[in-house]
Amino acid sequence: MQARLLDVDLVLFRSQGKVVVARDLCPHRGMMLSGGWVDQGQIICPYHGLHFAGDGRCTSIPSQPDARLSDRLSLTVLPSLERLGLVWSTLSGEGVLLPDFAAWYNEDFQKIVCTPLDIAGSSGRQIEGFLDVAHFAWAHTGTFGNRANPVVPEYTVDKTETGLRVLYLSKVSNFPPDQRDRAPADFVWRRTFEVFPPFSASLVVDYPHDRQLWILNAACPISARRTRLFCPIARNFDKDTSVEAFREFNHRVFNEDRVLVENQKPEDLPLDFGSEISIPADRTSVAYRRLLKQIGLSLAYAG
Repeated sequence: MQARLLDVDLVLFRSQGKVVVARDLCPHRGMMLSGGWVDQGQIICPYHGLHFAGDGRCTSIPSQPDARLSDRLSLTVLPSLERLGLVWSTLSGEGVLLPDFAAWYNEDFQKIVCTPLDIAGSSGRQIEGFLDVAHFAWAHTGTFGNRANPVVPEYTVDKTETGLRVLYLSKVSNFPPDQRDRAPADFVWRRTFEVFPPFSASLVVDYPHDRQLWILNAACPISARRTRLFCPIARNFDKDTSVEAFREFNHRVFNEDRVLVENQKPEDLPLDFGSEISIPADRTSVAYRRLLKQIGLSLAYAG
C-alpha cells in the first residue's frame, strides 16, 4: 500500500512476516512501486518487473537474468516498527520516541483502533486541540460537552523526561448526555495527558469504579497542512457493548475537533508567542509550543 509522510511517498509491504517501509520509487526508472505487487515477500515493479527483497536489494532483473545486480539498484528502506496496531516509521533513519501506552499491553483492557481521520490542517494544530481543556463546553456539545459547565479549574503541567504530563480535574463528564447518570453528580473527573513530541499525545480518563479510558492521538504529518490522525484506544469497561458504536462515538468527537483545526488561521501552529494571545486556561498549549521550540522546530510555526 501507499502512504505519505512529510510530502515523501512511501510504499509498505510485508516480507517474511515483517512490514517494510521504503521510498515509493523504483531506482531503475522512477516507477512508483505501490502500483506493483508482492510475490513471496518481494515487491515487484510494475514497469519492468524488477524484484526487491525486504532489505531493499534487487534480486532479479527479468529482462536480463544474468546481469550483475548492483548495490546501487536498491530501495531506500526506512526503519519500521509495528506497535499499538499501527506501523511507525521515520524519514531520518534515527531513533524515534514512541508513545508510552501501557494499557495496550494489559489483558484487562479491550484494544480498539479507530478508522484514520484525514484533516486538512497541520499536525501541530491538531495535537494542541487534543490537549485543550477549555473547548469542551463549546466544540463538543454533540458528544460530551456541556455549555452549562465551561469553567476551567486550575491545573498542573509538568515536564517529563520525554515531554509533558498534564493533570486536569474537573466536573466535566466524559459520558454523553443520555448516560451522565452513570456517574455520581459530585464525581470529579481526572484526565491525565502525556505529550510525546512532536506530534503524539495520550489521554487517560478515570471513570467511576476504577474504570479507565486510554486514548492516543498520533498525528501523522502527510504534508505541512495535511494530517492523518491515528487513534488507538483501550478501555477496561463496557467490553461487552458494541465496538462499532464506540468507534462511531469517538469518530464524532474527532470530527468535532477536525472542524476546528481546518478553520484556524494561520494554518500552522505559531511558535512565536507574540502572534496569538494566550489565556490562563492555555497552560498546556503554551508548554507544548515551548517544547516544540526546544526540540528545534521553526521559531515561526510548526506544521
